[in-house]
Amino acid sequence: MTRLAHTPLSVLDLSFVASGSSGPEALRGTLDLARHVDGLGFTRFWVAEHHNLASVASGAPDIMAGQILAVTERIRVGSGGVMLPNHAPLMVAERFKVLEALYPDRVDLGLGRAPGTDQLTSHALRRRQDVDPGDDFLDRLKELMLWDTGAWPADHPYRTIQVMPVDVKLPPIWLLGSSGYSARLSAQIGVGYAYAHHFAQHDVLDAMLSYRAGFQPSETLAAPHAILALAVVCAPTDEEAEYLAGSVDLAHLRRARGHYGPIPTAEEAAAYPYTEADRLFIRRNRDKVLVGGPDKVAQGLERFLDTTLADELMIATAVPDMAAKKRSYTLIKALQAVSAAA
Repeated sequence: MTRLAHTPLSVLDLSFVASGSSGPEALRGTLDLARHVDGLGFTRFWVAEHHNLASVASGAPDIMAGQILAVTERIRVGSGGVMLPNHAPLMVAERFKVLEALYPDRVDLGLGRAPGTDQLTSHALRRRQDVDPGDDFLDRLKELMLWDTGAWPADHPYRTIQVMPVDVKLPPIWLLGSSGYSARLSAQIGVGYAYAHHFAQHDVLDAMLSYRAGFQPSETLAAPHAILALAVVCAPTDEEAEYLAGSVDLAHLRRARGHYGPIPTAEEAAAYPYTEADRLFIRRNRDKVLVGGPDKVAQGLERFLDTTLADELMIATAVPDMAAKKRSYTLIKALQAVSAAA
């Protein structure tokens, strides 16, 4: 039996808008995918917060989480994540306590440090909060946790405020990261950590292993739990997976040039007039995208598990074809049974 056989598998979906499609279709597609992977037995389904991107239909992970929870039965659902600099901590506490009250023990509160958008949109999101535009993530995180524990100093004016429903705790907090900062902070305060390998530039081993080495047990988490988020495209054959991944490659290429339009189809990607420099960029970017048939993907996942010691894998399959996306997750989940029999 290999590590893959007993490692929890989860899903990250950003409600990508496909070329020729629409925002409402993308949102409904996320709900459809959630139902599918819930039936397959995946552990979690997380949605993200991005703003002012033509390729992403949702900037409201709390609303999407509620909708997903309503149409699924057992899978945990959460934010991957709420970009805390954009929100008053009290508002985050209220919304996620409501979700936890309605769907107990099925909600995750993943938090990010970045704004999830460009500087101008970030300013628009925060302009009426009357706060310093600098990095105040740690202050906001401390306040959020105090809204849950109620352990305010005796003379603090917020001490009299109750976060409703008052008899519900916040769901588990996870810190998200693409650098070493969140890894160290997660370890220090004793919460779960999720590393975004699918777009991070920081060394994955440094982030994952430093979190585990520095972890301090807390009242909410006794042992480290590190999630590794990976971009994966799986199909019945290596050749078909390569064809489908063309849309991922072209989307990454366009984003690198500052173009954030809808995700191109595989057909559009196959017809695109790539230059040699484009192809070099794509080859280099493939370090962050695992593409192949079941055997190749299984080998890649095992390699990540062996090197990073991840406690859980969170898979992002950003292809626009919903049937191909569902099939990719079906094949990936089936790898566990194969690994268990090995």
